[in-house]
Amino acid sequence: MNVSGEAVGPLLTRTSLEDLTHLVVVHDELDLEPGRLQFKMGGGLAGHNGLRSIAGVLGTQDFGRLRIGIGRPATKEQVTDWVLKRPTGERKRELEATVSAAADALAVLIDQSFDEAQRTINGARG
Repeated sequence: MNVSGEAVGPLLTRTSLEDLTHLVVVHDELDLEPGRLQFKMGGGLAGHNGLRSIAGVLGTQDFGRLRIGIGRPATKEQVTDWVLKRPTGERKRELEATVSAAADALAVLIDQSFDEAQRTINGARG
């Protein structure tokens, strides 16, 4: 996950995608409550190593993102386990529902412009 950029370079070559506003990276987001989805164009990396890797390969932070809220654990020391351990029980069921909702959000993006999809999804409360 921390070196996601290694996959993005070959993907862009294979698809001949030149307009990076048409690239949407789906990623976990500690700064959003669990289950919350948010489209965002560009912006900072918020310490996200995967996004940092992708931005390094692209040479820009100006690409679309679908942020999937996972919330924050009780302490900063728990962040690594929070992000990397497999969820179980209720947290796993919530994440599965959120992944399904994220797929639906991407389908909305296919049918609408980024700005329209952003208004539709970001305005919805899950």
